[in-house]
Amino acid sequence: MTISILLADDHPVVRGGMRALLQAEADCVVVGEAGDGLQMLRLAERLQPDVLVLDLIMPGLNGLDALPALAQRCAQTRVVVLSMHAEESFVQQAFKHGATGYALKGCEPALLVQAVREAAAGRRYLSPPLSERAVEAYIEKARSAPFDPHEALTPREREVLQLTAEGHTSAEAARRLSISPRTVEMHRGNLMHKLGLRTQADLIRYALRRGVIPLDK
Repeated sequence: MTISILLADDHPVVRGGMRALLQAEADCVVVGEAGDGLQMLRLAERLQPDVLVLDLIMPGLNGLDALPALAQRCAQTRVVVLSMHAEESFVQQAFKHGATGYALKGCEPALLVQAVREAAAGRRYLSPPLSERAVEAYIEKARSAPFDPHEALTPREREVLQLTAEGHTSAEAARRLSISPRTVEMHRGNLMHKLGLRTQADLIRYALRRGVIPLDK
């Protein structure tokens, strides 16, 4: 069986390395690449790949916030997160929202190939030093955690949150999302109400604290 793969990472060199690695395998074919989260969603919906290799920190829409939308639009696509973050919160949220595999960017190249094959077969995969036992604990902890207002955000509100935090105006965000500026403002008002935010500065601080945008943004 040939595994169709979509790559999503904002660094062209990283995507090029993954493409070369995976294309060298007889059972893998890279069908597309995306450099930001919004482009990734459009490509994933159009291509419906078997496996998406997804970075967590990307412009437009970060990987964690993209996962709920992916589950709706590409139910058959398995997601392998490839990230530099080994922190419990990132791993917990990735699996909570439907990731099948989680590999660290420092892992051996062969482990990424293994992660893709395991995900395509519907089996969960974690690269060292992550462990299955730890992930079970992460998921159980997520289930028992207090309600998180962020979980109440719609996919569109998550997109508007990130674009606003990145400094895009309503008109710019509207062009990116193919909606009207007034609709962007409506979504921004709704998400700020859900999150208890009052000002633009509150929104940016929230996005930084949440990891929606990187600290060096």
